Amino acid sequence: MTVAHDVREWWPAPALARHVTCVWTQTVSSLSAAFTHRKAPHGGVELVCAVGSIPRIFGPQTGPVEETLAPGTTIVGVRLRPEAASSLLGMPASELVDLALDVDDVWGDQGKALQELVTGAGSAEEAAARLQRTVGERLAAAPDPVVAEGVRRLTYGQRAGVASMASSLFISERQLRRRFEAATGLTPTTLHRILRFQRFLALAWTSRRPRSHIGRLAVEAGYTDQAHLHREAARLEGRTPRAFLSESEQRCGCGHDHSASYAPLLRHLTQRGLAA
Repeated sequence: MTVAHDVREWWPAPALARHVTCVWTQTVSSLSAAFTHRKAPHGGVELVCAVGSIPRIFGPQTGPVEETLAPGTTIVGVRLRPEAASSLLGMPASELVDLALDVDDVWGDQGKALQELVTGAGSAEEAAARLQRTVGERLAAAPDPVVAEGVRRLTYGQRAGVASMASSLFISERQLRRRFEAATGLTPTTLHRILRFQRFLALAWTSRRPRSHIGRLAVEAGYTDQAHLHREAARLEGRTPRAFLSESEQRCGCGHDHSASYAPLLRHLTQRGLAA
């Protein structure tokens, strides 16, 4: 049977682990129909290239992104950690929130050369590796250490509010928000909501029957209850949890591996024996 849609993720090169979440490829079979893909926000910036096209930079998203991919499409991408966004962009990440721009619009006249670099690769994996090397060359500096620590806490599911986090990091709430928005494009509260939803998706991915355990998974992810999850899912994914989990089971049941992007979100839960 032909797999109509395939997604692969890899861990970043060790030298980029502080900046990059994962490197990925997405392919649509030339024998299938056009494929409509919807992606919930994940908190980071992505450099994405459909092979044969000008690469694009996706800024931090606050809602779902949907696009239709033609048969035979191959896309490669590099997803940055939230705190590394401004280091790659060379500007405050807040300027690209909910935008997807051609590379030329952000980095000047670089799009054609990067397009040829990706297109000239012998495989999707090599194309992704070339894109990752480009990211490594473009990174300007280490992430803001205060923001990096704040993101680490949110990734691991700490529920502390902005005031408590700011106090523990020895800065004011205003400074914390300003530095978060400059580095990630998002406020700590918004990023917390996005990472909590990603944590739910990660838990669902590890569960054998996620649609049968939505309430339990919601609480483990950090929601008050299932109704809380439903409200957030409507804002971040645009559908009910049952609807998008049903689609995910059909599309990802063929063996899509999301370990690179989901493992950090599950680390503290696994230590407590909560992950399925």
